[in-house]
Amino acid sequence: MSIAPAFLAEAASDALRRGRVVGIGTLAILSAELADAESLAALESGGTRAGMIITARRAAVLSLANQRAAAVGDAEPVWVERPDWLDMAGSRGIADPVLDLATPFKGPFRSRALGEDAASARAAIALAKHGALLPALYAAAIAGPDPVLTVPAETVMLLPPAMARVKISSRARLPLAAAENTEVVAFRPDDGGPEHLALVIGDPRRDQPVLARLHSACLTGDVLASLKCDCGPQLHAAIAAIAANPGGGILLYLQQEGRGIGLLNKLRAYALQDQGFDTVDANTRLGFEPDERDFTLAAAMLKALGVGDVTLMTNNPLKVDGLAAHGLTVTRVAHHMPPNPHNAAYLGTKRDRQGHMP
Repeated sequence: MSIAPAFLAEAASDALRRGRVVGIGTLAILSAELADAESLAALESGGTRAGMIITARRAAVLSLANQRAAAVGDAEPVWVERPDWLDMAGSRGIADPVLDLATPFKGPFRSRALGEDAASARAAIALAKHGALLPALYAAAIAGPDPVLTVPAETVMLLPPAMARVKISSRARLPLAAAENTEVVAFRPDDGGPEHLALVIGDPRRDQPVLARLHSACLTGDVLASLKCDCGPQLHAAIAAIAANPGGGILLYLQQEGRGIGLLNKLRAYALQDQGFDTVDANTRLGFEPDERDFTLAAAMLKALGVGDVTLMTNNPLKVDGLAAHGLTVTRVAHHMPPNPHNAAYLGTKRDRQGHMP
């Protein structure tokens, strides 16, 4: 029985998140943040010492990549050789930047050309990001017994957003404190990823633009009322504004924590912000792009709800462009919150470095 490529790629993502060795194209890989002595020994059982694959963003921080190419996010991953002196603790220092200031002197490191491993290295980074892991991996050429699971590199690159499809799984009435006439609609993506929600407030007409908000989940802001961001106030203000709108509207609650890098990596970014890095530099030091989100799923959810035109509450041009790219007609209305002493610099960075509009 043949296995659909999407299922194979998702199985590889699950195995990587469990700290297992996975074969991707020409390479056997292992998550750097989850590796232990036993799993690293298994990776190196073919007799070859594993190197490390990191993103161009992280390599630029370590002065291992073309900084101009890395700055625009179009550079290839970088292979870092691991001489005998570079043990597991030192390797984690390459992968995780939280201790960079505490141990600023790293190296010297040598990198090598990826050659025929380039596609596999790109897929390995994509798989780590998809699993919300640090985008840094131990890697070795596949030799001897194959890893338990081996996936072609091109199959990994089919992971979302390329395969973003959703279906409505359930729906129910959900009275909210600020919007009693609310229905929650749960969407399950075909890729087996996390579920996403739509709050349909009032009775929005689909034959005219629907007032809408795309809200990326933020546990620290939405649930714990963190003052480091404006997410919680944005969420509650959006629900109140849609409830007050005569035509109602729709709020999508998307599981895209930390601009798509995941909760644990967002907390690592917070630690870097405490060291003086802004939100953009924190993400790129971790090896991510400034914003890893894709709004293909959001467009698919709106279309499944019969929505084609939206009046979008946002200051983020990426959200406008993301929906428009999938055929929705988008009119923007501003949605911003007043700063507090803890998030004023964060909001300024979003405005000055990420193009957020007033």
